[in-house]
Amino acid sequence: MAAPTSVSVTTPVARKIKPETRKILRGIAFISPWILGFLAFTIYPLLASFYYSFTDFSLFGSPKWIALTNYAKLFADPKFFKSFGNTIIFSVFVVPASIVLAMGLAILLNNNLRGNSVYRALIFMPSVVPAVASAVVWIWILSPQWGLLNGLLRLLNLQGPPWLSSPDWSKPALLIVTLWMIGSDMVLYLAGLQEIPLDYYEAAELDGAGAWQKTIYIIVPLLTPIVFFHLINAFIWSFQYFSIPFIFGGVTGQPADSLLFYSLYLYQNAFAYLKMGYASAMAWLLFLLVMACTVVILRTSKRWVNYGN
Repeated sequence: MAAPTSVSVTTPVARKIKPETRKILRGIAFISPWILGFLAFTIYPLLASFYYSFTDFSLFGSPKWIALTNYAKLFADPKFFKSFGNTIIFSVFVVPASIVLAMGLAILLNNNLRGNSVYRALIFMPSVVPAVASAVVWIWILSPQWGLLNGLLRLLNLQGPPWLSSPDWSKPALLIVTLWMIGSDMVLYLAGLQEIPLDYYEAAELDGAGAWQKTIYIIVPLLTPIVFFHLINAFIWSFQYFSIPFIFGGVTGQPADSLLFYSLYLYQNAFAYLKMGYASAMAWLLFLLVMACTVVILRTSKRWVNYGN
């Protein structure tokens, strides 16, 4: 008895679909869960927040169209300017400091020092600690009465400042905590240093260049692509800094609004005062500001970023 043969039935529609198109449709079917998630949790909230920024919306009830009123209120809100000023001050200090510190540590640890891997691991370790855990530990370290830092200063006969209870010292304390988690940025510069050809160093030594000259004329110019990447990321991140200021100063950004950053004031309006329309206007204004500054950095990068050519 002959074995039954399988007969493939092809519909007229299937015959018209090209094999390349069939592969594309099959690929879209596989990634459709991600596409649906992206549309539901990214595109829709983005468009909804843009609409809410022109409305009076308190999360309860229907949004009421008020056109540009939310944006006009922003420029008459003293706390808005306070939060914006705090964010600018923090960005001006933390962005250059993070670049200089990360690059400096990478240059030091790029040498063949004894125990180099241990030093790298110790510096990188804080960057993998959750921000909440880091903030809680640093609250104890920076305590004026029993904190470790002021205790070390007392051993040197120095009076430690009230770090987190003084508006003059709260930002320096936040800067210390932020720079403590510089390990991931240091790894980027270490990777860049590994890519610099040894021929450059050998040619510089033949010309009598010392360590400082090699750093200024070889290392720094060849690391400018990483500096460029770090600059944009650090700038965007500094304008969205939220977790540690929130834990240090609470939702109100104490002491004396010195830790009231832009993102914290946005959160305050959205979830404490339920001013969703006002908070959406703040979010879109921040987006436009960060976008404009990023475009300026991109346009000026051609003058100082060296890609080895």
